[in-house]
Amino acid sequence: MLVTEQTAASPAHGTDTVDNAAATADQEMPFAELGLKPDEYARIVDLLGRRPTAAELAMYSVMWSEHCSYKSSKVHLRQFGEKTTEAMKEHLMVGIGENAGVVDIGDGWAVTFKVESHNHPSFVEPYQGAATGVGGIVRDILAMGARPVAAMDELRFGDIDHPDTGRVVHGVVAGVGGYGNSLGLPNIGGGVRFDSCFQGNPLVNALCVGVMKHEDIHLASAEGVGNKVVLFGARTGGDGIGGASILASETFEDGVPAKRPSVQVGDPFMEKVLIECCLELFAEDLVEGIQDLGAAGISCATSELASNGSGGMHVWLDDVLLRDPTLNAGEILMSESQERMMAVVRPEKLEAFLAVTGKWDVESSVVGEVNDSGRLTIDHHGERIVDVDPRTVAHDGPVYERPYARPAWMDGLQADSASALDLPADGDALRALAVEVLASPTLASREWVTNQYDRYVQGNTAMARPDTAGVVRVDETTGRGVAIATRSNDRFTKLDPYIGAQHSVAAAYRAAAIAGATPAAITDGLNFGSPEDPDSMWQFAEAIRGIADACQSLEVPVTGGNVSLYNGTGEPGRIDSSINPTAIVGVLGILDDVRRATPSGWRESGQLLYLLGATGAELDGSVLAEVKGHLGGLPPVLDLDRERTLAEVMVACSRDGLVDAAREVTEGGLAAAVAMGALRYGVGARVVLDELMRRDGLTAAQALFSESAGRVLLAVPRTEEQRLTDMLAARGVPALRVGVTLEEPEIEVQGQFTLPLDELREAWSQTLPARFA
Repeated sequence: MLVTEQTAASPAHGTDTVDNAAATADQEMPFAELGLKPDEYARIVDLLGRRPTAAELAMYSVMWSEHCSYKSSKVHLRQFGEKTTEAMKEHLMVGIGENAGVVDIGDGWAVTFKVESHNHPSFVEPYQGAATGVGGIVRDILAMGARPVAAMDELRFGDIDHPDTGRVVHGVVAGVGGYGNSLGLPNIGGGVRFDSCFQGNPLVNALCVGVMKHEDIHLASAEGVGNKVVLFGARTGGDGIGGASILASETFEDGVPAKRPSVQVGDPFMEKVLIECCLELFAEDLVEGIQDLGAAGISCATSELASNGSGGMHVWLDDVLLRDPTLNAGEILMSESQERMMAVVRPEKLEAFLAVTGKWDVESSVVGEVNDSGRLTIDHHGERIVDVDPRTVAHDGPVYERPYARPAWMDGLQADSASALDLPADGDALRALAVEVLASPTLASREWVTNQYDRYVQGNTAMARPDTAGVVRVDETTGRGVAIATRSNDRFTKLDPYIGAQHSVAAAYRAAAIAGATPAAITDGLNFGSPEDPDSMWQFAEAIRGIADACQSLEVPVTGGNVSLYNGTGEPGRIDSSINPTAIVGVLGILDDVRRATPSGWRESGQLLYLLGATGAELDGSVLAEVKGHLGGLPPVLDLDRERTLAEVMVACSRDGLVDAAREVTEGGLAAAVAMGALRYGVGARVVLDELMRRDGLTAAQALFSESAGRVLLAVPRTEEQRLTDMLAARGVPALRVGVTLEEPEIEVQGQFTLPLDELREAWSQTLPARFA
């Protein structure tokens, strides 16, 4: 049920005013239908000293939703700030609390980046849910004053063979590509996974990167008494009323239509014009503060701008440009219509501001004014319908310390190790297993997805998927740029949320460094089950603790991110109550010159293959275990000090030209790293496992498929071998020459099997098209 003026006791003209609310204190309000709990409603009444008006109730309901308020996660998220040291802030210009974090990358350049989720809307309406997820994160980046220059996405779908998976996959991939391609925004990387745990709760996490000079940073605050509040962009309609804020704040349950409001509808061409319009407004210094309109719409933008300022704000809804003139005040406030921005503008600059928006054919209207009242007041048809302290709406909502406890099923899960699996020992069986692992839904080619994205538009993409990280040039003159890598291993995090989340941090950190970039900052998208389930809340708390501790060890700060809860439909307390806990981590690294970025596949025969790091018999949570239908045991051991050293070595290898290619050795183990490196450019490889097996006490299967952390596979020119090995010895990094690249298009594991690349490519490349093309 959507609250309207008519649902409250109203005067004859039908508007529920502040005066009417004060005079009808006992009037029942439909707070439960809007997702508020009885104690939350009682708190609103206490804050206001009266019952809320219909419009106020609409505002509080969306702004106090889980999606907007972080009411169940705040107590844990504080660790990111508390564990950030001064050394970690070296490159940090804007941290947690703004639309996105900002990092100094040198030479006066700054980069802003952030990941956001649009999970629940993408299940209800996959195309628009995914498309508007991309549009929303792009506007977050734009609101910081930056030009969006790249996007990435991390997608999680249900069982690849489930009859509903195709509906979601087709819609989401088309939505991500359709919106991003229309914007002219290169999609440079990300990931896709399939698992039955995501069947009713797919994950769509979109990341955007923006570039600006230091002096161009803009923040979301309303300062300056008399400054005008301007709403510009698309008109406000009935689409998405309460969409993301309500959808992302409850689980899907039958018979609860209030939790299934309309999903937002995006227009990428309007957004493209809005981007260029905003950038000109910034360049002409016509904006004092700016906020994009996403979840909770005008409710969010007005309350956050006013709350972040030192005064107050008065708004008149009559001048909001509407697509649907029948919308009432609550609907106008809650609408999540896309492609809208709200700016604070000095009166003397208003005419110039409107001239720029007019030039771009972007509709705009003055809808408010900054004052010194300390209040957010809103009028509609000449009646006062909102009179609140904006901080109580935007920032001082409820904060819960939800109960959490280690699940009863964890002991059994961790005791069920993959070490009991029957592993092949002969060459033919190892060959068959290698093909099965590489063609599995987890490792199979993502070209069916990525070929629907434009990866090179704008002309600044130096590397993109299937490379280890996406790399974008920022400065055409010097070649300065950034690498961005996203990673998440939800299977490891299911086995141990603390260590599993740290693996995601380490993997993204390692991937950025493998590309040659110095890791500088992190954004995270935290996707978990219901906060009202102690099992899920324990997973969430442990994962945050793990990420915060890992960031402190690696000395990279979390600059911002997103929390998505209620990703589950099962009975609480069960091992399958919710999705596998999915902590998506994005790491941004700095490159002095993107031309020195290290690619992830070898292009010449005769180069030496070196494996860095030690390998253990660690198959718990691995892809090999997954293809055998097993999930249990403990994640691989993780040494964050070794990860730091390894990253420093990889940056030096790129800087000094010691390697021609490098690949992380993670999912699928050494077998996958060798295969992917060969498939990248069609250059084969011979691998010899004997010394690795002797040194680390492994069987051939363990050597090929173990997913031990802290490992990299290098392709080294023979002329650089001595310099490389000297550096590795000096840094104490274990290294072993395990093979050579071949002119022949095949993978040979000496003494075990030979696999032609054409045969491997056929199996590897058909897994997704066979289901979805």
